[in-house]
Amino acid sequence: MFSKEESRLIRQEFWTSFGKSFPRKWILYNTKIKGLSFKFHFDTKSALIALDLECDLENRIALWGKLLALKSILKKEYLPDVIYEDTYFLENGKEISRIYLPLEQKATIHNKNNWQDVMVFFNINMILFEAFFEEYNDFISS
Repeated sequence: MFSKEESRLIRQEFWTSFGKSFPRKWILYNTKIKGLSFKFHFDTKSALIALDLECDLENRIALWGKLLALKSILKKEYLPDVIYEDTYFLENGKEISRIYLPLEQKATIHNKNNWQDVMVFFNINMILFEAFFEEYNDFISS
């Protein structure tokens, strides 16, 4: 078991190592579409990349419809195993819509032996996710 402080330091070390190993300016929150953001997630249970819709319901429904129209393209040309969930609950209970790709192998941020595999997974797949977004950004944001 790790104390909260030890866990915080381990998480900080992972994200610092990731940034140094794969230096790149990720889109993340800078999508220029309100409520639409990309996320990296890695904790003691899982690792995944995601595109989250956290806007008001009306805009979320509109954006979700556009992303749903692109689902076959995203799966065929970019991320074949991506998962679409129109209703996804965050740990804090907030309801969002999420498109995500989990790392299939068991990984925990507290085990440094997992880190390289997770970093490679994040880098390869987020580059593809962002390429999809950049290609279809005009359609999504219209």
